[in-house]
Amino acid sequence: MNNSNNTASRDIYSVSRLNREVRTILETGFPLLWIEAELSNFVRPASGHWYFSLKDEAAQVKCAMFRNKNQLVKVLPANGNQVLVRARVGLYEPRGDYQLIIEHMEEAGAGALRRQFELLKNKLAGEGLFDTTHKKDIPTHVTRVGIISSATGAAIHDILTTLKRRFPMQQTIVYPVPVQGKGASQKIASAITKANKRNETDVLIVSRGGGSLEDLWEFNEEVVARAIYKSKIPVVTGIGHEVDFTIADFVADQRAATPTAAAELISPDRYQQIQKLSSIKSRLYYLMQQDLQQKQQKVDWLYKRVRHPKERLQLVKNKLFDLNQRNINSINKSLDSSRARTELLSAKIQRHEPSQRLQKLQLQYKNINSRFQRITTRLLTDKQQKLQHLVHTLDALSPLHTLKRGYAIVKNKENNIVSETKKLKRGQQIKTELSQGHFFSTITDIQND
Repeated sequence: MNNSNNTASRDIYSVSRLNREVRTILETGFPLLWIEAELSNFVRPASGHWYFSLKDEAAQVKCAMFRNKNQLVKVLPANGNQVLVRARVGLYEPRGDYQLIIEHMEEAGAGALRRQFELLKNKLAGEGLFDTTHKKDIPTHVTRVGIISSATGAAIHDILTTLKRRFPMQQTIVYPVPVQGKGASQKIASAITKANKRNETDVLIVSRGGGSLEDLWEFNEEVVARAIYKSKIPVVTGIGHEVDFTIADFVADQRAATPTAAAELISPDRYQQIQKLSSIKSRLYYLMQQDLQQKQQKVDWLYKRVRHPKERLQLVKNKLFDLNQRNINSINKSLDSSRARTELLSAKIQRHEPSQRLQKLQLQYKNINSRFQRITTRLLTDKQQKLQHLVHTLDALSPLHTLKRGYAIVKNKENNIVSETKKLKRGQQIKTELSQGHFFSTITDIQND
């Protein structure tokens, strides 16, 4: 009896009841939860529902996401993805399996950021922000450098140290901005815009030190990319380490692997510049020496060709004398020919006895002789006038004639003609030749006008 009574007083659960009540306790005892974990064992049957597990380093839980909910997920999940889910705690009664019913799912951590990175990268690339045709050339000689970075970070220290070591003559202007945290991207973009308005630098360096994808995320924001694209000043980025790439790197006119590399990119090595200038100096000296030698050879050649005015005048006089002598000989020859012809005619007259014929011939002779005299006189007069004209022309062109008008020829102590004041100096003795005679003098003042 006791055993029977005890049995009757017991509250005995069936498995179904137990699972149902546990399910109720789980569903009512927990609110909607946000859980971040790694996805695994992903199954997608024909029903359209998703079944998978969420796990971390120490545990895992089974999950289900029904078709009406998973249709809203933008990216199909895969094993190994880090996801962030909003879920209800429940129990699958037929098997007694504890599980999560997923209401919402999105990529978590670096995965989500990488997805955003790719989406923005494709968007800006489609708009042409990465096209090389829009990129500006970095100036060959940069005198003023603008640096947009944290005023206390390692990046600004590396940049300033590198610039000072390589080319200390460059001026630097720092536009301090936060490079991480809320609102940092807006302040970076504002600094780029501000630097363009002030227009006081030849190039801008946008930089920060290394870090994770999250640390560098401010340089993946669209507002920074568009500010770099609109910049009229060439922009060089030096963000993170060599393997780090940001959206800002793709838009920039030049990307450097590190902040130090960015500084090296826009600063010449002063020792190389000194060697280059020395080489140019030597080359210029060589070319000047060569040019001076060529000019000296030309001066020597011209000096050998120059003749004294008296010598040239004597040559012209000799030429005129020869011409005059030839004219006289020509006239004498013409006279001799005329005389011979006259004698021939006289002989013919003598052979013809008739008086009438003789008188006619005598008259003809007189006419011919008179005509000959006129022609000879006119010819001689023309030749004399031409000779006189040549003499006058020669006299007008003669340096001696110029000297007679009051001009003088100035020579230095080497007996070279001086035509420019820049070839003279105070205290120098010069020789001045006049129309008659010459004198020596000493220079006390020089005017170059």
